[in-house]
Amino acid sequence: MKLYRICLLFAFLLGSFPCFPKNGITASQVVEEIKKHLTCSWNKETVDTFKSGNPDDKITGIAVCMFPDMAALKKAVENGCNLIIVHEPTFYSHLDKTDALQNDPVYRKKIEYINEHKLIIFRFHDHWHSTVPDGIYQGMVEKLGWQKNQTDQSMLYFRFNDQTLESFARQLQEKLNGSQLRVVGDPQMHITNVALAVGASGSDAHIKLLNNDFTEVLVAGESAEWETYEYVLDASMMGMKKAAIFTGHISSEEAGMEYCAKWLKTFIPNVPILYIGNGSSYWPVQKPLKL
Repeated sequence: MKLYRICLLFAFLLGSFPCFPKNGITASQVVEEIKKHLTCSWNKETVDTFKSGNPDDKITGIAVCMFPDMAALKKAVENGCNLIIVHEPTFYSHLDKTDALQNDPVYRKKIEYINEHKLIIFRFHDHWHSTVPDGIYQGMVEKLGWQKNQTDQSMLYFRFNDQTLESFARQLQEKLNGSQLRVVGDPQMHITNVALAVGASGSDAHIKLLNNDFTEVLVAGESAEWETYEYVLDASMMGMKKAAIFTGHISSEEAGMEYCAKWLKTFIPNVPILYIGNGSSYWPVQKPLKL
């Protein structure tokens, strides 16, 4: 009986991975496996497409990152990865349109490097957010260690022990090492209820989260300074218990792509999968001041 169970387990484990050909798999085959392991259907209208390279080329390794900036591309090449799965655009606009960039020196140098190394770049944005749970939020909540603070399964609302906004911001800064937080609101305000909005979800979404009876602090990626920043500032000046902490776009989503790399390893066998962190795009002129 024990041998029988072992055989069943072995058969299950073998069946849990796709049967890729011995001579390797292509980038398009990897994407097809990704589609199979999502909980959402694949949309025809999406930014989740190949941005460079030949999808039918065999892959030598997979690099996963937020932005395919030059540092990330070079690290992928150094580690023998020719398929790069990214969350954000390659060519500086949401739709990666390059018509106006054909004579741009930055674009030309970047595309030359991509072509020289036959890099295949695939964007994985819409469906990584649409699957359940949202892959980006899942990775961020795990990185922040906020699982125990969730009020429901939405990964939007969290409850903490009573503390000041300053204390909460300092703890968040430690967890998001490298991020230069921007805080709006009274640093001595006592808070317990926090809402999370990763990336650049927009002021409408931010204000909707702020304008309810629960949220005292919004932790967001980024926003135009004349929008959510001013809304929270006015609310604070009017004595309302509202504040916001802006982490920067990369810091608010990067852990979601680190989680993506781990997720890919559960169903893409025998292929090196590397997570590449981008870190902040800018550096501060001076050390962060006290809040």
